[in-house]
Amino acid sequence: MILMKKFILLFSLTLFAGVIQGFSQSGDQLEDLCFNSAGQDVTYLKDFVVKLPRSMDKQHQPIAKNSVLLRKNTTYRFTICNAEKSEGKGILQLFDTNRMLASNFNPKSGKLYQSFNFKCNKTGLYSIFILFKDGKSGSAVGIMSYVKK
Repeated sequence: MILMKKFILLFSLTLFAGVIQGFSQSGDQLEDLCFNSAGQDVTYLKDFVVKLPRSMDKQHQPIAKNSVLLRKNTTYRFTICNAEKSEGKGILQLFDTNRMLASNFNPKSGKLYQSFNFKCNKTGLYSIFILFKDGKSGSAVGIMSYVKK
């Protein structure tokens, strides 16, 4: 009986480890694809993997928040890629304190871009917000890269 319980526990742990590994591989694949779409003129710096639920109302939309240190006189490229089965389309926004500096979404045209460049004019801490258009649920990865001169 004890041997059977140990076998079931070992089998369950092995199965669980395989599931976790499978999820990480698919996330890694999305990150690789996204980095490759950022262009040949960049060096990878950091990624932001996001999975958010559907918004219950327009006032309280789920947002993933990250902080990054950016250096003056450096150009960065921010790229966002949606998971294949993501319901929502990712929006990446760059903030300095309370002011939005750049985004891949143009509210006037309603168009989403895969990436945007940002030339930093002041060394400091910046915030990156990732959310999904129209409050839909979604999975995406954002990539921060250094643009080579």
